[in-house]
Amino acid sequence: MKKFTNYLSEQAGKNTHMTHIEDLVLDGGVKGARQAILALRSLRDMLAGSTKAPVDITVKWDGAPAVFAGEDPETGEFFVAKKGIFAKNPKVYKSHDDIKADTSGDLQKKLILAFDYLKDLGIKGVIQGDFMFERGDLKTEKINGVSHIVFHPNTIAYAVPAGTPLAKEIQSSKIGIVWHTTYNGATFETMQATFGKEIVPKLKKSKDVWMVDAALPDLSGTATLTAQETKEVTAKLSAAGKIFRTIASSTLKEIESNKELNSVINIYNNRKVREGQRVSNTKAHATGLIMFVKDRYAKEISKLSKPAAIQGRETKRDELLKFFDKSNLKNLQLIFDLQNLIVDSKLIIINKLNKLSKIGTFVKTTSGFRVTNPEGFVAIDRMEGGAVKLVDRMEFSTNNFSKDIIKGWDNPN
Repeated sequence: MKKFTNYLSEQAGKNTHMTHIEDLVLDGGVKGARQAILALRSLRDMLAGSTKAPVDITVKWDGAPAVFAGEDPETGEFFVAKKGIFAKNPKVYKSHDDIKADTSGDLQKKLILAFDYLKDLGIKGVIQGDFMFERGDLKTEKINGVSHIVFHPNTIAYAVPAGTPLAKEIQSSKIGIVWHTTYNGATFETMQATFGKEIVPKLKKSKDVWMVDAALPDLSGTATLTAQETKEVTAKLSAAGKIFRTIASSTLKEIESNKELNSVINIYNNRKVREGQRVSNTKAHATGLIMFVKDRYAKEISKLSKPAAIQGRETKRDELLKFFDKSNLKNLQLIFDLQNLIVDSKLIIINKLNKLSKIGTFVKTTSGFRVTNPEGFVAIDRMEGGAVKLVDRMEFSTNNFSKDIIKGWDNPN
């Protein structure tokens, strides 16, 4: 079995942004497109019962803020941090005063709680997780007539039936954290991330901290896809492989290497995601990019007054438009066809993984709670450590941008 490799958007293996698996086709060029297909094949094989599929899976939890904790690699001092930990001048907090000097409001409160309750866990190295709740965030809510303990850090609300052992464990804690990444290195700047490994068993137990690993149990050898589902994913991936072999490598390489072109295509695609629309007519979607580029630059140019600046943007626009010749437009259509097949395969796998969740996931509306799926999953190559996101972007985007859905930070009134 071939391996799929790491396509994190940021350098040095930091878990600050991960690529959606279908976007590997745009961001990773020929290699990225190939690895997207291989990753999905590995996931299919694992969920079909193969014991050789080299894949680990973690659940994406919709928590906030992201929390880093552990030992300063140079001094050994305990610290907590937010994402500034990997800057050239790392921002880490080794006392309440450090936190208060750099943060405010709810973020400050949660980082102080994290500092107080995580320092006694015996953390070795550096670990990263999502802050899910502090005791004051827990609410008792009726969902379908049943009382639940609910925490709602972001868009997704998490609910556990009241009175169960898990609910009692959550209620007795001071904070809740989901751990998902470990880091090792001699300095913050050179640290490398490791995904999908169990973290909680290596920490000291604390009644004050409810914590779980994002990693799912090893599913190798456990068939969860039905024969029909396996056949369907196989057909989609076979079609994807055939299309991939017809796309000109020069087109894929140019989209990967030309930052302006890559950015414009990703923005164009993401606009569809935010609108909750799948690309059904890939030919029209490809040709529509030309007008999108012209309109985008026209808006930028309209805000400029200096002739040299205007000329500069016009030159940039004209250089970019040279890409959209007949050959590249045909290849773009094929690229969008390939992305659609990757998304189709991904959704079958996501729908199967969603059934493994042990904690209820909901969105809160003005008329009550509505069932939703977890934010998504991360697939990790056991051999290489590379990680990619599998998210139902249409569902999550609808939840994220809908005015009808109450977020964790919203006033419910």
